[in-house]
Amino acid sequence: MKSVVITGATGAIGRALIKVVIDAGYEVLAVIHRSSHRAAELETIEHCRVLRLNINEYNHAIGEMKKQHISLTNYEIFFHLAWMAPFGKDRENLELQLENVKASLDTVRFAKALGCSCFIGTGSQAEYGRVEGILSQDTLTNPETGYGIAKLCASQMTRLACEHLGMRHIWCRVLSVYGPYDRDETLISTAIRKMLNNEETEFSPCDQVWDYIYAEDAAQAILLSAQKGNHGGIYIVGSGEARPLKEYIQDIARLTGYTREIGFGRRPYNEKQVMFLQADINALKALGFHPEYSFEQGIEQTISFFKRTN
Repeated sequence: MKSVVITGATGAIGRALIKVVIDAGYEVLAVIHRSSHRAAELETIEHCRVLRLNINEYNHAIGEMKKQHISLTNYEIFFHLAWMAPFGKDRENLELQLENVKASLDTVRFAKALGCSCFIGTGSQAEYGRVEGILSQDTLTNPETGYGIAKLCASQMTRLACEHLGMRHIWCRVLSVYGPYDRDETLISTAIRKMLNNEETEFSPCDQVWDYIYAEDAAQAILLSAQKGNHGGIYIVGSGEARPLKEYIQDIARLTGYTREIGFGRRPYNEKQVMFLQADINALKALGFHPEYSFEQGIEQTISFFKRTN
């Protein structure tokens, strides 16, 4: 069996990606933070091996693999998902975001040392800034946050590094993902948790038009990009459909049995709030991608996960 490497393997996309690549016949090396409390859980997954390594230690990853008695052969694809401070006030911590860029370059060299033929990084809609139209690989980038600027920089620098080292480079700009193992502070996770407990909720007016994609669908899109995408390709990962954010929240209320008044308008919009977000997924469709989960189906899966684990 060929092997893949996944950094940032404990999040919503990472966990879904572990599943889909194993289902596709690969073995997985999951690279996780040394202090992660999810290591033991990952080690129970068949065909998944865990490497404990902090993001600022990727420059000596091979030595750590030897210390942890992990094979150095038979690797094919390197998926780089790990990123420090993707949420919160540290998105504007420029020094920290620069560390992410350096770590991304270190992962390219890590991938080359393992003999990988393809490096695939994950970016964000933050690379575009606020855009009125549908996002495609041809949409002009104009990031407005330190996080978005760093993601764009990482995409360009890792592409050049891959060209210097003779590896294929793919960059997936991921829109809004939800599902099991998502961060507690995301809007979807917060809404599900509070509505399951029938607690009071506080949202913005939620008039944004939004594109949500279930984590397993996002993982399938990323795997297809790695398997079939062109070198230098940029693929926008979303469902390709968008509707008012308010409707998604109302769906969650219905599926959780929420009986209180939904707290629309009790919080202001964020500074530099993006009001329209939709992916052009034609490039992914050309690779054979089609989302399998409707929003309702994905939320049902996520609610079931919440009930089992909380």
